[in-house]
Formats: sequence, structure tokens, C-alpha cells
Amino acid sequence: MAFSNKYIWIGGAALAASVILLSSCSKTKIPEGASAVKPFDLNRYTGKWYEIARLDFKYEKGLSNVTAEYSLNDDGTIRVVNRGFDVRKKEWEEAKAKAKFTDSQDEGRLKVSFFGPFYSGYNVIAIDADYRYALVAGESLDNLWLLSREKSMPEEIKQDYLEKAETVGYDTNNLVWVKHDQN
Repeated sequence: MAFSNKYIWIGGAALAASVILLSSCSKTKIPEGASAVKPFDLNRYTGKWYEIARLDFKYEKGLSNVTAEYSLNDDGTIRVVNRGFDVRKKEWEEAKAKAKFTDSQDEGRLKVSFFGPFYSGYNVIAIDADYRYALVAGESLDNLWLLSREKSMPEEIKQDYLEKAETVGYDTNNLVWVKHDQN
């Protein structure tokens, strides 16, 4: 009897550890001092966005002409297709993901998964009234994006978003300004 109880206990502990791990993988954060846009209208946010600037990280390193396209899936999640031109390889790369709201659907706090149960924070912290320009924060001060519906962004909006990012604590001197010179 002790033998089978031991294996039940081990199995239960393994199951509990798995649940805790998966639960922690799906929790997302927003940088301290940042707040997500509220109210947020996902229907107006869907469509194509051009990446104007970003804090570089390994999955986008060396990419130009980066775009992100958001659309609704039948199950209520959001389909994400990121596309960019690898200047070293001279070829297009594409990554697909799914996103969903972290809490309320009228707040610009989402979580995005490119890899199974692992999610990362995607926080819209500024957007203009016409949903043409957006400032998006990741979970930490390591990820930041300036997005536009066009291949450029007016200087006054760019400066406003840079100031907002700096107020949160981002080092905007490290931004990569993305070229859009490929079709």
C-alpha cells in the first residue's frame, strides 16, 4: 500500500508542478509606471501596422520592413502575423502567433504566444484617436515598439511617444529605426 501511495504522491506533485509552471507561463506583466489604453477597441486595432522603431531583440535582429497584422480568429483569439526582411539573408521571414486579452477586452493589455503555452505581455500604452499610431510596451523595459498604419510617423507623434516611453523608464537612445524600402 505504501508503494502505490508513494507513486500517487509523486504523480500528484508532478501534476501540481506542471499546473504552476503553465500558469506562470501565461501570466504577463506591464512595466511599472506604464498603463494600458482604456477604453481600447480591438476591431479598430486589427489590420496592418508598420514597425517604425523597436528595442531590438533576438527574434527581430537584422530585420527591416517589419509589419504586424492582426485579425480575429473564430475562437475569439487574435491572429498575429509578423513579417520582416532579413537584410543578411536577403529574404522575407514570417512568424505567426496568437494573442488574447489578459483581463478586460476594453483595455489594451494582451498576451501573445509564438511558442505554445508561453505568453509574453503586449501592452498598448498610447494610441491616437484614429488608431493610426500606437506605442506598445512589452513586459519589461526590454521591449518597446512604435507602430504606424503608414511607413512613417509624423514627427510630433513620434516625439510624444518617445517622451511617454522615457517617462516609464525606457532608454529610447537604443531604439532601432526600421527602414521600409522593400515591397
